[in-house]
Amino acid sequence: MTTHRIAFIGTGADPENPTSEGFAMAYQHASAYERLGNCELVGCADIVRENAEAFADRYGLDEDGVFEDYEEMLETVDPDVVSVCTPPATHADIVVGCAESGVPDAIHCEKPMAMTWGGAKRMASAAERAGVALTFNHMRRFGDPFRDAKALLDDGAIGDLQRIEYSWGNFYDNGTHAIDMCNYFNDEHAPSWVIGQLDYREEEVYFGTHNENQMLASWEYDNGVYGMATTGPASEIADGDWRLVGSNGVMDVHLTDEVAVRVRSLDDAETESLEYDALAGEGESCIDRAIADVVQSVETGEESELCARNALNATEIIFAGYESVRRRGRVDLPLDIEDNPLEAMVESGELSPKPSAD
Repeated sequence: MTTHRIAFIGTGADPENPTSEGFAMAYQHASAYERLGNCELVGCADIVRENAEAFADRYGLDEDGVFEDYEEMLETVDPDVVSVCTPPATHADIVVGCAESGVPDAIHCEKPMAMTWGGAKRMASAAERAGVALTFNHMRRFGDPFRDAKALLDDGAIGDLQRIEYSWGNFYDNGTHAIDMCNYFNDEHAPSWVIGQLDYREEEVYFGTHNENQMLASWEYDNGVYGMATTGPASEIADGDWRLVGSNGVMDVHLTDEVAVRVRSLDDAETESLEYDALAGEGESCIDRAIADVVQSVETGEESELCARNALNATEIIFAGYESVRRRGRVDLPLDIEDNPLEAMVESGELSPKPSAD
């Protein structure tokens, strides 16, 4: 059995006390790799050495596998797979650096993909040039409710899919998960255009990046299915966190107040309900399943569904939605910008959120 050498960039501080500045996701990644039995944790890097040392102590890494500089770590421990668990503003430079350093098999990066659209494209291009698999931790798509909802959809439970709505979280930090799920339900079809409007009156910064208070966005996929996002005060517009509207019924996927899937068919007055205690089975998490998929893709050579191509689809919708706000009109794709329009509008003073009351 092949043993895969795993290294981590950005261990984070305290995994028991996650905040809007850091979730210490490397700990969850490391536990998932350990479960597999064919992965050896060989190195970790964090700009705060004490953080890296605490991580190494938790997972039994030798002292010579602890670094502050990730490039030095890559050169010294020679990993096969790297997990990047730093804030999104740093993702692009680090992922490109890993790809160019010769990481041979895979780079698995936390979400959101990048702080800018240009950065997201640069990451994907660098990985493709280097021949290394680049994946992103959109792990919720491995949750049982989402898998079951997709199976019901594919079996025709609500007829032909016409529209996908979500009203969960926001449009960037949570939104990368939410839109990725919309794309998953629609078989990863690419978006054709996006139109949106937002409100940003009170500052919300997660992991160093601005997130709006309220967003209303709509888009169309190249197969004619529509998407819609309603966040903030308008999030109660749908019963579930995701709503799938078909030619013959409606399916709601619940995640916030309960974990459930409910199907209402026009052919049957009854509502079919599937209820869950958690997103994954006992003793297992969606991250466990995501990491297992990444490692399996390394072993088989088959593309992971967490691939950069799928992540780019979700990320393009996000930045196109923000660009629609900046242009005050519909944005036809492919997206032809490089920056993050929300960050740019804050920096220019076009949007001036007040400091958070927290």
